[in-house]
Amino acid sequence: MTIHTARPIPSPVVKELLTADDAGRPAVPRTDDEGGAPLRCCLRRSEPGERIALVSYAPLRRWAAGNGVDPGAYDEQGPVFVHAGECGGPAGDGLPFTNAHRTVRRYSADGRILGGRLVEPGAFTEALAEAFADPAVALVHVRAVEYGCFLYEVRKE
Repeated sequence: MTIHTARPIPSPVVKELLTADDAGRPAVPRTDDEGGAPLRCCLRRSEPGERIALVSYAPLRRWAAGNGVDPGAYDEQGPVFVHAGECGGPAGDGLPFTNAHRTVRRYSADGRILGGRLVEPGAFTEALAEAFADPAVALVHVRAVEYGCFLYEVRKE
């Protein structure tokens, strides 16, 4: 059985996003008084008192640019929370944020959407195995159902 690992937003990309996000705006850091924001840099929920920023991020655009393809109309950007300063990254491997319904969106090597699926808690391993059983699938985005926000990426290994 293949182990799938969530890919956070890499630290150098977070630094870029804090200067100018993928919509061209500078980040506005704030102290998270309540905690609970899903941080995409370390794939955990924020703790009360941490400095975070909500920035616009275009995950497929950045992946496509690194792979020499054009995602065309599938290019989109949306809000993500990141640490406003240094972040040590995820504490471990695995799949975070799986305690709620999520969508798993599949993409081809040329950056086109191949489909998606609603995934219930506890069914992520099977959903990813199903997605990557299709040889046309190059990567998967896991997204929140309630807002459609990008949570993390999983690539074919």
